[in-house]
Amino acid sequence: MAETASPGLRRFRMILWVLVALAALAATALFVFKPPARPIGIASAEFTMNSTAGGTFTKANLKGAPTLIFFGYTFCPDVCPTTLSEMTALRDELKLTPDKLRIVFASVDPARDTLESIKLYLSPFAGVEGLTGTEEEVEIAKAAFGVYSKKGEDDGSGTYLVDHTATTFMIDAEGAFVGTIGYGEDTETAKAKIARLAGL
Repeated sequence: MAETASPGLRRFRMILWVLVALAALAATALFVFKPPARPIGIASAEFTMNSTAGGTFTKANLKGAPTLIFFGYTFCPDVCPTTLSEMTALRDELKLTPDKLRIVFASVDPARDTLESIKLYLSPFAGVEGLTGTEEEVEIAKAAFGVYSKKGEDDGSGTYLVDHTATTFMIDAEGAFVGTIGYGEDTETAKAKIARLAGL
């Protein structure tokens, strides 16, 4: 005849199984809800570009104030002007000045985007800093942020489109990557992200 467990032993076993189940649930929650790991390479590698503000812009310049940085080109027909309009409008709505939230536009088309042409392009967007450089410098900067771009076919007159990453990168005041704002993202969601970035 099998030995019958005492009430105390049964209670102990029940408690043990409950603890095992709770531990399993906690491990699952940690896996599902833990913050995503910082993507390797985003704003962590060294790069150098020329700035419309004068001088060069490097990884070190990302420190000091929260920054939104977007890679694009001045001949972009839609994504770039839309993104710049939205980011500057949200900064204004949050009553943030350029020294409290920097917006940076980095070119992926150095063949056409000179500092002067970028300055002209950015003139409708108050308080936006523009960056460009040599082909090599731009490639290094793109790699530092994990940005993709590919030049389209030239129509014979020097006109071409550039397919590129349409993401705005959020960098905190310590120069660390903290997230992104996608192209076409809900305005209120983007606004909330920027507010958190700026410590509001």
